[in-house]
Amino acid sequence: MKRYLTTLPLLAVLAVSSAHADTLLIDRSREKPAVALPVRGQSMQQVQAQFGDPGERLEPRGGQKRQWPTINRWVYPQFTVYFEKQKVIDVVANRADANEIGPKPPIR
Repeated sequence: MKRYLTTLPLLAVLAVSSAHADTLLIDRSREKPAVALPVRGQSMQQVQAQFGDPGERLEPRGGQKRQWPTINRWVYPQFTVYFEKQKVIDVVANRADANEIGPKPPIR
């Protein structure tokens, strides 16, 4: 019991020192997006018609086995769209700047 009481002040110092003003991607993603985003189930053609050509089309991943579908990824300035076959399965917000804490960039 005594050992736990001696570590309590240390934990309080760590909690206070780690509470500085970093911008977290998760906080920004909870806000209502300023721009419309692709919706799950939209086709590649619908996404391209609505948002234009992506800034980058990353190499497809997966597809080695029948149960591993090929995933295509299109990178736009504010978000990355993930497609399974020809349909949107997810949209992920990109970092706003280098200081924002969030997911690592997609594997290229």
